[in-house]
Amino acid sequence: MAKNPELRFRTKQFALRIVRMYGVLPKSTEAQVLGRQVLRSGTSVAANYREACRARSDAELISKLGIVEQELDETSLWLELLVESNIVTESRMKDLLQECEELLKMTVSAIRKTKARK
Repeated sequence: MAKNPELRFRTKQFALRIVRMYGVLPKSTEAQVLGRQVLRSGTSVAANYREACRARSDAELISKLGIVEQELDETSLWLELLVESNIVTESRMKDLLQECEELLKMTVSAIRKTKARK
């Protein structure tokens, strides 16, 4: 159904970047709490996209891609909070935030195309 090799690759690379980002966060309580949140939601993106690739129907595909969309939006929030709380500089987070936004746009586009097919 949603076997887009580029999106599959990019969601996995995004998850790896999130893991690496978490590993270099400061050890303050605030940084670790926000970091664990972004680690959970950011790595979930790739896992849920893989589930979407195994969807058995358009309805299931839309549902799974909806979860990917939610996790990307949540990840964006945690990344923004890391910047706005001055834990990480905006310049260090810029590329990760941009990739998150691009993945979100690609996911929404896939959802719309699948709905139009129905």
